[in-house]
Amino acid sequence: MSHVARNPLLDFPAQPLPSWRRAVLKVGSSLLAGFADGDGGLDARHARDLAQFVQAARAAGREVVLVSSGAVAAGRARGASAGEGLVLRQALAALGQAQLIGFWQALLSVPVAQVLLSHDDLRDRRRYLNARAALRELLRLGALPLINENDTVAVDELKLGDNDNLAAATASLVDADLLLIATDIGGLYSADPARDARAAPQPRIAHITPHLLAAAGAAGRIGTGGMRTKLEAAAKAATAGIATALFCGRDAEVVAALRADRLHGTLIERADNTLSARKQWLRHAPATGQLTVDAGAAAALCAQGASLLPGGVVAVAGEFHRGDVIEVRASAHPAQPLARGLAQYNAAELRRIAGRKSGDIESILGFRYGEAVIHRDDLVLLVHGAMP
Repeated sequence: MSHVARNPLLDFPAQPLPSWRRAVLKVGSSLLAGFADGDGGLDARHARDLAQFVQAARAAGREVVLVSSGAVAAGRARGASAGEGLVLRQALAALGQAQLIGFWQALLSVPVAQVLLSHDDLRDRRRYLNARAALRELLRLGALPLINENDTVAVDELKLGDNDNLAAATASLVDADLLLIATDIGGLYSADPARDARAAPQPRIAHITPHLLAAAGAAGRIGTGGMRTKLEAAAKAATAGIATALFCGRDAEVVAALRADRLHGTLIERADNTLSARKQWLRHAPATGQLTVDAGAAAALCAQGASLLPGGVVAVAGEFHRGDVIEVRASAHPAQPLARGLAQYNAAELRRIAGRKSGDIESILGFRYGEAVIHRDDLVLLVHGAMP
């Protein structure tokens, strides 16, 4: 996603923001990096306007949680080390975290509190609730929580991957009313405005569709996210009853308008039917394994809201324990996640009972936790309606 010479004030006429008391503001590396290649440390020219918005919101009695990228960019400038790779990024993140906190603290008059979250913090129910309580207490104390992924200890298979989706998970975690994502373009267009002069602005989106996701651009050079991850984040926020606003963080007038609850950008509406807190956690919690189910099981899950029984399981991937979050995919549509839920049996046990009747579980394993692989109370659908 690259910066293009389009005027967001003209492309996106002002529209009112939804009413909000608590918001999560996500700021990406492309708005903070000193140079185009991300090697120049952190630059405050765009962050200063965003900080003024945060200050104005707090003065109005509102609460803001900040999800900010930039630790790796700050660490790269301080460490003066070229190259790529996970281990180097972990080291650069460690070098840059203090710089990132100091950077935002210098722009804000309120105390900034660093909170590093990881895959496990969102997967484990107890840690999820502990993080939720800590963030609420920080807000009660008048601090500004600054969230980032714990890149220093995360490994590829355990990473959340990008701060857009982390921001959506955070918005759900703190019961936010609004997710604000500062981008380097005006908002969502019908095509990539850097390549297509006919790309039309999309000021309001009711639903994130597969077509929108397919048309979204890839990640930029500096950050790990792109417009696609922003739409994925908005879709996740919508299911929690949270609207998302995409706006150009490079334009001072656009950012200033936010202080008057006016958005020059794209507003993605919240879903009408939102999930319970438990189901929302299940939806966002990273999965540690995967089940593939046949067409009959997929149809039962989608159309009837049934529990998943072992007879419908055709394949088990990964190693997981009883109680872990696992993902369910349909054999006819393996690229599209169908559901997430809590495993009633571990991976080894599921491999033994896959394709068998529920009544055979005890004779095969020597015990039985229940007839379901995933009980319907512990399952959240990611696709609604019968699978084609």
